Parts: sequence; structure tokens; C-alpha cells
Amino acid sequence: MEDPIAQPYHHGDLRRTLTESALQMLQESKSWQFTLREVARRAGVSHAAPYRHFPDKAALLSELAKVGFDMLGVELTAALLDHLSVEEQFAVAAKAYIKFGNANPALYHLMFSSDAGAQDEVHLNERATSTLNVLIALLERGQKEGVFKKRAVQGHAATCWALVHGLTLLSMNGLLLPEKVGDEPIDSALTTLIEGLRA
Repeated sequence: MEDPIAQPYHHGDLRRTLTESALQMLQESKSWQFTLREVARRAGVSHAAPYRHFPDKAALLSELAKVGFDMLGVELTAALLDHLSVEEQFAVAAKAYIKFGNANPALYHLMFSSDAGAQDEVHLNERATSTLNVLIALLERGQKEGVFKKRAVQGHAATCWALVHGLTLLSMNGLLLPEKVGDEPIDSALTTLIEGLRA
């Protein structure tokens, strides 16, 4: 997985350094209860340095959430192999989404937490909407090819996102117990979803 911020940065790229350090702390501690001072210490800069780019911790958490959407977008796009049918691409992308949540639980929770900032600041930001647009493009392609029902794409997208987001949270929390939902609950749920989308 290519990390959008874990690329070589030149000396003086303080914002990237701080963001990378905070992301590492988030992944290690599974929590965003760290302080800006602790982030500065991890980054090897003075405790006042973060304020040059982030006026407070909330601004840093907002940036981390947007980085999360960047990373998720990379994963989803990488899953869309050209030789697959639109239904196959849909299933592969959905599984990539769930896998991302399981691999980055604290970051995933932050992305959908009020601690990441106001809804319009985070979820209507281009970095978040571009991730949703991967799903919308798949639905539009499926409709154009006559594979999916021709209904309002945003309504279809809301249904798909709700189901996959729910599966992600259940999977992350170890609640997809075979005694309750069988041995292949994710495959079964996605098959049911795709059947509901079919024209």
C-alpha cells in the first residue's frame, strides 16, 4: 500500500513531518489522545513548531482524517483491475474498503468521528468525496452497461456505503461471528447487495 504521506520529504517540510509523526502515533496507540507537544517530540522539533501549520490539535486531527481518505482512495483505485467485470470490481473494491478499516482501525474511526472536525470540513472535502466518487463511477458504469438498475446513483451509493461501512465496523470489532452470520458473511452480504443492484 502506498502511503500518501510516507514519501521522502525534504528538510523543512514541517507539515508533512508532523502529519507523518501523528499518523504513526495514531497507528501505534490506537488512539488520538496524544498532544501536539508529544507529536512535536516524535517529529524532533520544538513544542511550538506544530502551531506554524496547525492552530490546534483539532486541525491536525482533521488533516489525519483527510489523509485517511487519501489512503482509502488509493486502495480502492488499486483494486479496480481492468479485466474484471463491473460486478467483480464492485466486490473487490468493497473488500478493499473493509480490509483498509481492519488494517487501520484507529484511523478509520477518526475519519468518521466528530473529533476530525465539522462534517462539511471533512466529509464534503474533495479528498473525502473523491473516495465516494470511486463507488459512484462504478455504479454509473454498471448502469451504462445495463448491469445495474437505472435509479438515482446517489441513492444506490448511500445504500452501498451504509452496508459496506457497517460490515467494516462489525469486522473490525470481531462481531461477524460464524454462529450468527455463517462462515462467509462478507461474501454473502456483498452477493445480496449486488443482486439488489442488478437490472
